[in-house]
Amino acid sequence: MTAARMQALELVIGYAGRPLSAPIGLELPGNSLTAVLGINGIGKSTLLRTLAGLHKPLAGHVLCNGDDVFAMSAARRARCIAVVLTGRPATGLLDVQTLVGLGRHPWTGRWGRSTADDRLAVDHALQLAGAAHLRLRKVGTCSDGEVQKVLIARALAQDTPVLLLDEPTAFLDLPNRADVVRMLRRIAHGQGKAVLFSTHDLQLALDLCDRLLLLRARQAAWLGTPAEALASGELARAFSSSGVTFDPVAGTHRFLP
Repeated sequence: MTAARMQALELVIGYAGRPLSAPIGLELPGNSLTAVLGINGIGKSTLLRTLAGLHKPLAGHVLCNGDDVFAMSAARRARCIAVVLTGRPATGLLDVQTLVGLGRHPWTGRWGRSTADDRLAVDHALQLAGAAHLRLRKVGTCSDGEVQKVLIARALAQDTPVLLLDEPTAFLDLPNRADVVRMLRRIAHGQGKAVLFSTHDLQLALDLCDRLLLLRARQAAWLGTPAEALASGELARAFSSSGVTFDPVAGTHRFLP
């Protein structure tokens, strides 16, 4: 069993003292790709921001490699957790290679000077993300799918054990959505990372993820394999109000008219 890279212990997420969920217990091991699923407004983005140390929890703890994320300095946290948030960055004038190089900032020392090792890390990240051919392009000239790969490359250049992504397939067509999730799977399994991403794409999560984290209103979160989620009926219960039916044998879902 791979040791947990990230843990959430009795974690309560929310805003202004108002919880969005029951306490969440979560372990993310290395070599694993986990999708966060749930209806709109259930707290997927808030959970990811809380796990990343960007939003304080109402209660509970987040640990990365056994250390409390909210007790870390910003620099130390950046060496443990890389985050990709939704949307295009306001960096259209930068070229791709420069943007990806910003991911090396936690490792470049007080003067921010890159070394040969940093440049190798950027090259490796671009290769892993399938974005090496874009390195000299201006970010503003890249398509949405290309930008998503570039942002993932920047996170990979950060060289962290944990990678968190908020809806990385949003605004992409089906082939690009599939490409991004396959890439995340390769990164998790090939680099030993714990990768967690939120998505509304049920079928890609069922087909390509190792585990699913289901967020449900007024109920505890559920974590297990896609097969377990289907067979137990937990996935159907999580989307019971959305007009979606699930076939646990075929591993598919349909939308009711």
